[in-house]
Amino acid sequence: MTGNIGDKQLSRIVLKGFKSIAKCDLELSKLNVLIGANGAGKSNFIGFFRLVQQLLDLNLQVFVSRQGSPDALLHFGRKTTEQLEFQLYFGNNGYFATLEPTQDNRLMFARESFWWNMSGEREIGKGHFETLALSATATKIDSDVVPVMKQWRVYHFHDTSDSAYVKQQHGINDNAYLRPDARNLGAFLYLLRDSYPASYQKIVKTIRLVAPFFGDFYLRPSPQNKEFIELEWFEQGQDVPFKAHVLSDGTLRFMCLATVFLQPEELQPETILVDEPELGLHPYAITVLASLIRTTAKQVIVSTQSVELLNEFDAADVIVVDRLEGRSSLRRLNGQDLEAWLEDYSLGELWKKNVLGGRPSR
Repeated sequence: MTGNIGDKQLSRIVLKGFKSIAKCDLELSKLNVLIGANGAGKSNFIGFFRLVQQLLDLNLQVFVSRQGSPDALLHFGRKTTEQLEFQLYFGNNGYFATLEPTQDNRLMFARESFWWNMSGEREIGKGHFETLALSATATKIDSDVVPVMKQWRVYHFHDTSDSAYVKQQHGINDNAYLRPDARNLGAFLYLLRDSYPASYQKIVKTIRLVAPFFGDFYLRPSPQNKEFIELEWFEQGQDVPFKAHVLSDGTLRFMCLATVFLQPEELQPETILVDEPELGLHPYAITVLASLIRTTAKQVIVSTQSVELLNEFDAADVIVVDRLEGRSSLRRLNGQDLEAWLEDYSLGELWKKNVLGGRPSR
């Protein structure tokens, strides 16, 4: 079941010249599950959304510098790819940009535009180095498109080491949204417990499905400094709080994921992106996670290498990423083409049999 998407959710993306993606023209639906081999380009597709976020934070040139140079972002570098171009469609509206490398290793806007299906493309500038989309553009399209893109979140919960930010103290008022690496999980849950108790209880009960030993979070300002908070929790039937470093990696990651998908709808971004959410999760936890993904009211884009997670979705939800001769291709599965196969096999089995594609190629 793909589901209908709203005007504030991404309906189509055209991307040219970004890392391994030479050219991509993809229709998006409510659920979008990317599968593919290691190095196929799934993470590059997800990573493009980080570029857009940095662009809208007026950090494009800092982002380019941290990547190494424009050549690290352009498909096989500037000698092969002269421009990075993208078109983002939100129903009847859109945002377009074309970026070119400069001699001093910056990316310059060769063209930046908004788009409306009734009047076409409306250029807002060229030759600049940070976006003009945040200023009043007289197009009236910016007010519909920019706020939606600015609150995209690309969640990535892979770091659960002792030094991971989610295990450290953080500002108790850092709670406007759950940060991409969940570094402010304690502060965000503190807000939910006090202001959105129904959503908070759903998160707690869902975590107990996967971790029956879990009782509740212990959320309080730090006794040493009331401006800070640290993630703590109780075990069932106990009253001695534990810190986050006692949790297994999989349990901590599931806590982050449950918070993402069960936070109040008004706090959720219109499009939620998660890179390999199954990492370290028990198969039952993956089943619960899939249920959370399917039932969220928002648009979801996830990349996965999990057969168990793939089995929880319909063929029409799946985007296959293949890589041939250094180029990533992305295509949505056609459920009708697989009807005969699906009578005898699951999607995961078809993936392993290489019927779907998305397997390593020579």
